[in-house]
Order: sequence, then structure tokens, then C-alpha cells
Amino acid sequence: MAVTLGDVARHAGVSLATASRALNGSARSVTEGLSAKVRASAEALGYLPNAPAQALARSSGSTIGVLLHDVADPYFGGIARGVGDAAAREGLLSLVVSTDGDPRRELEAIRTLHAHRARAIVLAGSAYTDFAARRQLDEALAAYQDQGGRVVAITEHGVQYDTVDVRNEGGATSLTYALQQLGHRRFAVITGPERMQVAVDRLDGVLAGLRETGLELAEGMLQRSEFTREGGQAAMARILDVARESGTPLPTAVIALSDICAAGALAELRARGIAVPGDISVAGFDDIPLATDLAPALSTVRLPLIAMGESAVRLALREPGAQRDVNHAFAEVVLRDSTAAPRTD
Repeated sequence: MAVTLGDVARHAGVSLATASRALNGSARSVTEGLSAKVRASAEALGYLPNAPAQALARSSGSTIGVLLHDVADPYFGGIARGVGDAAAREGLLSLVVSTDGDPRRELEAIRTLHAHRARAIVLAGSAYTDFAARRQLDEALAAYQDQGGRVVAITEHGVQYDTVDVRNEGGATSLTYALQQLGHRRFAVITGPERMQVAVDRLDGVLAGLRETGLELAEGMLQRSEFTREGGQAAMARILDVARESGTPLPTAVIALSDICAAGALAELRARGIAVPGDISVAGFDDIPLATDLAPALSTVRLPLIAMGESAVRLALREPGAQRDVNHAFAEVVLRDSTAAPRTD
């Protein structure tokens, strides 16, 4: 039977990834000592290198893959626009893949981009909180990197990736403070699904801002939904129903941790004849273009979405270094007509 790369790795006492880098000429370096050890094992076992694998490791394609949850979501649309513009300036093509927030689809996309020799992969969707899913994705990305591919994450996906760091938690805390400064003390929060790390980070930011001033959410005033308009509307309905059924006062401010969710919340309040901001103030997060077109215009946390995509491409095209590169995308609170001081009781 033919000797495999796995046989060489076991003989040399190294990982399969290290053996691949040593023999296939990957752009990621291996120390000379380990490289010599692997080459000696290959010679001793009579291993014949895989020429197509070597060609893959030494070449780079003209495509940058962008993995995101939903291209129809303006948040991801802005990032994809930034990636596409920056890639085009370098003579490269961006390929956008919507995964619907499903780690299995993301895993398939990574493997497909690897097989088609994409030069880089930009992880534009949120990281997953499920450990097993993250481990599978990390393993697939490690195999891709071992053959010369570059990976850049927008938001934190792990210390092994160059990253465009988005201040999700800090932005949510700043928004909470801003609403408190208007006089709000009764809050409700519409957050995203627990499987998405970005939802966890933003919610942590809001809760930290409340704790700092001795406030907490009343029972039923935290509702989870998908980051969609429909999800935001349904979550807003649950908040109103809980308040009515329990006889507790309505919140004076609702923080929806995505602008799309906030649009749904506004629709539900409008349908029930509840004035915004007269009865309840509403704020979102992201500052998508739609935010200024809503009625009333939406207060939110502004993220530089297009610039985030451009920054990811710049990181992807740099020479890899010994330490990961991190670019920061700062969040800015923008107060518009959907928020005001609460009415006095």
C-alpha cells in the first residue's frame, strides 16, 4: 500500500498539519528542525509527495470568500459591499456565501472555498457559542490555512485569526448609559439567539450598563428572537403582553440589539397605538441605512460596516506575521427621533 502523509506524520511524531506544511511548501513556516525531521521520515518510508497538493499550497486564487448569515440583512450587506470594493481594487473577486447562521452550512462553504483555492476567507457572521460547532469550523479553517489560505474574522472568532474587532459590548453599554442620561429607568431588551456570540456580547454590554447604576430588567423584559424584523415584532409583542398580564408598568425604553429587530419593534408599537418616543423610546444597533428612513428615525449604535469589510481585505492580503493582526472598529451612539426623555408619571 502507498505510504500516506498520515504515515509520515506518525513516524515523525508531528501533527498532520505540520507534516503537510513541511512537505507541501505552505506559506506558513515550520521550524527547520521539524522540517528536517519530517523530510527524514518521508525518505525513510518512501513517501511520494502529492503534486496537486503542493501546487495548491504554493498558489493563490483570485477569489475572496465572504461567509455571512444573511446577505439580505443590511448589516451584512454593508460588510459585503466593503469586502467587494476592496477586493476589486486589488483585481480580486469577492464571493458571498449566506449560511443562515447554520454552522453546518458554514463548514461546507469553508471546505468548498478551500477546494477552489480561494485566496482568503472573511468570516463576517457571528461566531457560534456551541463548542463542538466551533471546533469543527476551526479544524476546517486550520487545514485551509495550512495550505496557504488566509482567514480574517469580523468580530472575535478566536486568537488564531487576524481580526476586525467590533466593540459590540462597549457600544451596548454606551447606548444604555445614553438612555439613562435621558432619564430612563425601566428598560426592556430584545436580543438575538443564544447560539450567536454577538448577541451574547451585546446583551452583556446592556446588562453591565444597568448594573453600574443599580438597575435590572423586570421579569419578562428580556426577550430573545432571531435578528429579523419578524423576530423583533414578535419579541416586542411578548414584552407588551407580559406587562399587561402582570399589571406592571410598561418599559419606558426598549433596546433592540439589531436595527432590523428595532424596525419590527416599531411596527408592533405602531399597530397597538403606542407612541414612540412619547410612550416608549426605542433604540437599535448597527446604524444600517434603513435606520434614518424609519418613522421615527431610529436611535442606534453606529458601526462602520463598509469600512469593516475593507479592513478585513487589507488584513487578508498582508503577509502573515508571527502574531495576529487586530484592527479596531469603534462603535458610536447616535440618538435620533425614536428616543426622548420619558414622560413623568
